[in-house]
Amino acid sequence: MNLTAATAADAPAMASAHAQAFDSPWDEADFEDLLDSTGVFGFVVRAEDPAGVLICRTIAGEAEILTVGVAPWARRRGIGQALMTAAIGVAREAGAQAMFLEVDVANDGAVALYRRLGFERAGLRRAYYDRGAKGRADALVMRLDLTSGPD
Repeated sequence: MNLTAATAADAPAMASAHAQAFDSPWDEADFEDLLDSTGVFGFVVRAEDPAGVLICRTIAGEAEILTVGVAPWARRRGIGQALMTAAIGVAREAGAQAMFLEVDVANDGAVALYRRLGFERAGLRRAYYDRGAKGRADALVMRLDLTSGPD
């Protein structure tokens, strides 16, 4: 596994990993625009191919995971945990006191990972995700206290 801090030049690899992980993926321009924004950082993991991606924004003492995804063929290899651990470290260094994210309530693997990392339920967004013909899915809002020391 090769986890690196992302730059706009990594947008093609990030878009590739995102397209493998999500039904409605972001494109290269989305990643380029975000990575050029103040307070935004990201990571990309390459294995055989782009395998994982994470984008986070820090502002006003908080960090928000905007997207995190791992290609199906690369799951259960520690990539999601590596991405999240890296983001938590950068957010702490940036002075964020809390980190937030949304996750599909039905994504048991991701919810379990976030709980292992110390995230707790902070709320619920009803019908947050559009699943097309499958309807809408609720999102669990999770929060991590970043003031309690490294994970």
